[in-house]
Amino acid sequence: MQLGNAVVTTTFTDLHCHGASGVAFDDGPEGAIREAIDFHGDHGTGRMLLSLVSAPVPRLATRLAEVSAVLPSFAEAAGIHAEGPFLAPGRRGAHDAAALTDPTPWAVETLLEASDGRLRSITIAPELPGAIDAIDRLTAAGVVVAVGHTDADYDQAAEAFDHGASLLTHAFNAMRPFLHREPGPIGAAIDRDHVVLEAIADGHHIHDSALRLLFAAAPGRIALVTDAMSATGCADGDFAIGELDVTVTGGVPYLAGTTTLAGSTLTLDEAVRRSVRAGIPVAQAVAAVTAVPAALLGEPEPRVDVGAATADLLVVHQDGSVVAFDAATA
Repeated sequence: MQLGNAVVTTTFTDLHCHGASGVAFDDGPEGAIREAIDFHGDHGTGRMLLSLVSAPVPRLATRLAEVSAVLPSFAEAAGIHAEGPFLAPGRRGAHDAAALTDPTPWAVETLLEASDGRLRSITIAPELPGAIDAIDRLTAAGVVVAVGHTDADYDQAAEAFDHGASLLTHAFNAMRPFLHREPGPIGAAIDRDHVVLEAIADGHHIHDSALRLLFAAAPGRIALVTDAMSATGCADGDFAIGELDVTVTGGVPYLAGTTTLAGSTLTLDEAVRRSVRAGIPVAQAVAAVTAVPAALLGEPEPRVDVGAATADLLVVHQDGSVVAFDAATA
């Protein structure tokens, strides 16, 4: 809804978030999970998937069961996103190589059973043995399958999307690059109208030019995500992602001793601001944190109705800044 030169919108939806305030969703008890969710809530996020990093299947199943058990306590939680363990070793990014495995029927069924219906999304490298069968099984179970952390070429990624995968995990990152003769998974995602492409607009994961290219190439199909890890909202220092050590310098997390990005310390209000300042129209940036992710999850399109309660409304100005809605000044 337009408000002068600003846009009034609902709170945001984050499809890919690992934590905040020193808390990783993988291992935080119920109270700590609340602290991380509240931190992102203070930055405009009203719905989110709780993302878990790769772990050996039995350990990940335990984590899924533990998080699933407390999920009903969090109205903001739309479900769980498993980022792995079915990832390509050569494109693993900040995932423990020892945790990665092929998506065998046993592994897939183990994770589905452990999540008790609360696994809403999972990232898979489609070139792995058994991946296409796994995609068929997972999509039949109502799970959004994301292609990511992959060395798949265009045809391999296209096959995954044609079998029901509908999301590309953090486009451009941890995947075969887009080249003019080998467009890879990015090209395959752009070419399929049902596929949503994630973008981490933190100024480090993706150049402004590439961000503009994504919005232009796949209009209405870009979802801004944070990929925020436990260091979000914290001072620089030493942290961890799963079993791997992370050093945060200048607000940017890297695997310790490397230049490999290890998630981000981004919030969605900042992602909107950066996107607008990169040249993305405000309405498109807002849709990328509201209508687009909601549609992917099969949730109702966020609407701002006249006379609606204002507690969950935000105002996004033309410079991308986000503030809570104030009826007194509307």
